[in-house]
Amino acid sequence: MPHLRLRPLPRRRPPENNNPSSTLSGVNSEGPVEGEEEEYDDYDDDAEDIFSAFLPHLLPDDAPQFHGDPGQLLQYRSPLYGDLTVMVPQYPEKSGNWNGKSNPKDGDIIVNEVEEGRKLFAHMLWSSAMVVAERLEDAAIITAGEKKLSRDDLDRASWNVQGHTVLELGAGAGLPSIISALSSASHITITDHPSSPAFLGAIEYNIRANVPAWQRERIVSTPHEWGALDNQFARDNKERFSRIIAADCLWMMDQHANLARTLQWFLRPDSNDNRGGRAWVVAGLHTGRAVVAHFFKISEAFGLEVESIYEHDINTANEDEQGEGRREWAVVREDEGPGNRQRWCVVAVLKRSRLDVGSSQ
Repeated sequence: MPHLRLRPLPRRRPPENNNPSSTLSGVNSEGPVEGEEEEYDDYDDDAEDIFSAFLPHLLPDDAPQFHGDPGQLLQYRSPLYGDLTVMVPQYPEKSGNWNGKSNPKDGDIIVNEVEEGRKLFAHMLWSSAMVVAERLEDAAIITAGEKKLSRDDLDRASWNVQGHTVLELGAGAGLPSIISALSSASHITITDHPSSPAFLGAIEYNIRANVPAWQRERIVSTPHEWGALDNQFARDNKERFSRIIAADCLWMMDQHANLARTLQWFLRPDSNDNRGGRAWVVAGLHTGRAVVAHFFKISEAFGLEVESIYEHDINTANEDEQGEGRREWAVVREDEGPGNRQRWCVVAVLKRSRLDVGSSQ
């Protein structure tokens, strides 16, 4: 169970001057100073955090879709890379209810940028991202020959990112990108919407806190709006990435076409070796099966095809040889209720189709 690897770290006491504007949640948003370990002596243990850390053990059938509060530090216990510290993105406390002007005038469109940004739901760590992180680690272990092979290992080994160019879309905290960097990907680009709070310090903190300095030159972060391909970043990186990660990015149906267009644009064409482009699309079913099915249907119109797809029970530690924890993808399950459905996520591997009908779109 990926969520059993996670626990909240004690919350830091507010600065005495009560002016946290220069830091995110009282923590240096640029990450720990090089050569120094993060100090937690001035942190408080919150009773609610302690209780929430034990909930997955007390209620093993519960399947949380997301974890953490905005600005909170979480400890992700990696079996391969040790304890990682992950900062959950946080929106600023004040936004100003106007369209970027300090003194709105009559006729200006009044927009609360923070409230609009919250619709991205980037201020939490999603379980789908943890499923991806788990698979990346499993693949690295299998590749290193440190795990006894089973029938499922062939699939898991295909998640190996060593030597690959990786792009993460809708990254939020960027945990899969961090694991990709530690797993020796040749280059990693972390992206999220330009209005995402992840660029207010969380992504950079997570890179500096977890990726050794000598590996950081391979990882960059940049804003990217899905479907916006007439810009320098899109032109410079067309068909560059052999692995693309999209974890819990399907809940906005009106963005499905833009997401598919973006995948097709950045994904490397298929090839006879393992360097052909693959997109890992992992999504919880909390938004409903129809929404997820809509994306896979519309992606065909943009030159993508589904190479493999199945449902994974996020409450199952391993998918054994009998298939426990994995089942076929179904658009409709008549006997499924919301409580049972949230235990499952869809794991799909996409590639550019042979026809590639979306290449000119």
